[in-house]
Amino acid sequence: MSYEELLREGLIKPFKASDKQIRSRMALADRDIKTARGVMASDWDWGFSIAYNAILQAARALMFSKGYRPTGGEGQHIAAVRFAEIALGKQLGEEVYIFDKMRSKRHRVIYDVAGLISEQEAKQAFKFAQKFVKIIKGHLRETRKK
Repeated sequence: MSYEELLREGLIKPFKASDKQIRSRMALADRDIKTARGVMASDWDWGFSIAYNAILQAARALMFSKGYRPTGGEGQHIAAVRFAEIALGKQLGEEVYIFDKMRSKRHRVIYDVAGLISEQEAKQAFKFAQKFVKIIKGHLRETRKK
């Protein structure tokens, strides 16, 4: 899979992001990590969903840094997952797999089923969100050095 394939499928489009826009997405990811921590105490579904949003915002920052953004409408979340898979490579395949599983489950939590997320699952999602955001921050630092 390549960025060109995502372009042909209409999932992404070229976008020249400023450093400020990239930093803004990472600030949103950090905000969502902080918010998820607080919400976990009262609502596992929402804590999970906010942790997922931190991951999504970090993935969008990654897209922006590479000169792309998702196209509008449906498919923005899957575009972020598929883009991350290409950008991060096979060495981070497990992380991308978890991101995709969380995407699917978050969709069900938001649109279909209340009370779907257990305490353990919410806590695992939170820890994973922290890890994923840290990975993207490292990736962005490396990209800036080049």
